[in-house]
Amino acid sequence: MSVSRWDPFQDLLAIQDEMNQVFGRARQGQAGGRVWAPALDISERKDAYVVTVEVPGVNAEDIDITLEDGLLTIQGERQFTSESSEQQYHRVERRYGSFRRSITLPSQVQADAIEASFNNGVLEVLVPKAEQARPKKITVRAGGGEVSGTSTPAGDA
Repeated sequence: MSVSRWDPFQDLLAIQDEMNQVFGRARQGQAGGRVWAPALDISERKDAYVVTVEVPGVNAEDIDITLEDGLLTIQGERQFTSESSEQQYHRVERRYGSFRRSITLPSQVQADAIEASFNNGVLEVLVPKAEQARPKKITVRAGGGEVSGTSTPAGDA
């Protein structure tokens, strides 16, 4: 008997992927071009959220990042460039065209301190948490009123 760990976010991610595909198909039909959605990871540190997006073949200046009403939107375009007019393609499997990914962020972020870096086709967006959203260490006082875990300066013992 195997035990599998239930991940409550897995269902939400699957729904989001399906919605991205549905809206991608709708935009593809309207615009007549192909739409793609780059893969992304969202992680959390004590001080910030980190969004990492794979956008190979996209120039940094072709990426636009906005934050509005708690919605972080990353959009851009990967251009299809044929190297020669004499070159004939037999198969084109890579996706080209416009992309757009939107992520809802918690309300306690420092919007004016968001940073983005781009290296080797990987975009990293660092979204710092607001001070009130960061974990705080609470000191437990012992029964005598002294704070436990505090140290006295050397020589005072």
